[in-house]
Amino acid sequence: MYSVMVIDDSPFIVDVFVTMLERGGYRAIAAYSGEEGLEILKTMTPDLILLDIMMEPMDGWETLENIKINPATREIPVLMLTAKQLTPDEAEGYGSYIEDYILKPITHRELYEAIERVLQRREVIRNDVERAQQVGLDRHLVDEYARLAKGVDVNTRLLRILETTYNIKDSKASEKISLAIKNMENSIRFQEGRLKQIKEDIEALQQKQIQ
Repeated sequence: MYSVMVIDDSPFIVDVFVTMLERGGYRAIAAYSGEEGLEILKTMTPDLILLDIMMEPMDGWETLENIKINPATREIPVLMLTAKQLTPDEAEGYGSYIEDYILKPITHRELYEAIERVLQRREVIRNDVERAQQVGLDRHLVDEYARLAKGVDVNTRLLRILETTYNIKDSKASEKISLAIKNMENSIRFQEGRLKQIKEDIEALQQKQIQ
């Protein structure tokens, strides 16, 4: 059974998501503030964290940074679960830290699908990394592959959210937002190209071993 921590400063919201998680077969862990969440993480390691952004006094982004700078917790997948619209600056600044950005309200099915998508992606990347290590791929390339495999998926999802939130064809969309979205598109294309190169290196090493 996977364990999922919910961090939100609204007791009502926490209780709602704890009920949803338990109904879906997950073991739920409740934290009613960023500070409490970090304190709980000193004694247990959940498989995944659902983290709200608009909290006080420590908001979700600050909580996220604390999770990710700690070697003991930085590998825990974090899904931002919030009613706050994503901004281009947040997508650029925190995209490498998070696994997904989910807008509330959310249905049971959408929540379960989001969690399973993250857990399955982590498993696929873990298996790919093991395969890359077995064929003798350079350690730095293995690390880069793992980072890119996750990054392309997450950033593509964040880009879709931004495109939905800010219609860049609309004259009301600011030039800064339009430029940020286009830069993100270019960054994803570069990451996809690099990821393809590393995959080809892995395939070439496999073929060499077979021969």
